[in-house]
Order: sequence, then C-alpha cells, then structure tokens
Amino acid sequence: MFERLNTPAEAFQHQLSSALTMEREIADMLDDLIEDSQDEAIRQAFRHHQAETRAHAQGIERVFEIFGWEIETSSCPAIKAIEKEGKANIKKTDDALVDSMILGGAIETEHHEMAVYDNLITHAHALGHDDAAEILERIREEERAALEKVKEFARQHARPAAAQPA
Repeated sequence: MFERLNTPAEAFQHQLSSALTMEREIADMLDDLIEDSQDEAIRQAFRHHQAETRAHAQGIERVFEIFGWEIETSSCPAIKAIEKEGKANIKKTDDALVDSMILGGAIETEHHEMAVYDNLITHAHALGHDDAAEILERIREEERAALEKVKEFARQHARPAAAQPA
C-alpha cells in the first residue's frame, strides 16, 4: 500500500482497503454478538446480517477489480474502537439489559458503515466509475435496511429495560 496518498485514486484505494477490513472485522464481531445476545430473534437477525456483511466484503473486492487493483486491506481503527467499546459495555451490563446494549452498539456501527459508503460512493463517481458506485450504493442500502431493523429491535428492548426499577 502507499506510504503517502498523493492522488485521489490512491486515497480512494486506501479508503476502500479500510472498508474491506471493516466489513471483515464486523463479520467476526457478529459471531460474538450472536453468542452474547439473549434474544433468538436478534441472534437470527445478526446471522442474516453476517451473511450480508460477507457479501459486502465480496462487493468491495469487486470494486477493486473494476479499478484494476489488487485486493488489499488496511487498518480500520474506527471499527476497532467501536468493537472495544461494545465489548466493554457488554462485560459490565446485566444479562437482562445486554440485548439493549448490543443493539445500541449495532446502531452506532451501522451509522459508521453508512458514512463510509457515502464517502466511497462520492469518490467512485468522481473517479468516473459509476459501475463501482452502483455496487457501493447497493451495499449502503443494505446497511440502511439493517439499521432500520436494529432500531426496531432497540425500540422493543428499550421499553422493558426502561420499566425496570433503578
């Protein structure tokens, strides 16, 4: 990879590499969330999103191919930080509230992913690759749908959690 990013294409390639790392790490993170969740419906939704996430990584790999680049990964410190925060929060949360905590972290993760894709889409278009932008737009829409599903679960779990005595 590059020591210094000197062109818009290099910057895009670096960001794309980071997005690939992000998707792969999220697929791994979902294993832990599936295990930690108390609700079978949430576990099932996470399993479904894990399959989507793996497909997102394949979509990013396709974008590398469109640009004629070798598939590479680079660090993604933001997703590492989200993961670290999530694990710490789960560890200190009572089992009765853990799903609510997991869902809050999932909402934050989905927002981050959508922002990453918004940026990639903008630059794919700017670099003249509408075909790559279409792939990234499809992924972003799947992330948006996942966010809505997670938010619905969060609303369902927030009500009982809020009713518990302090």
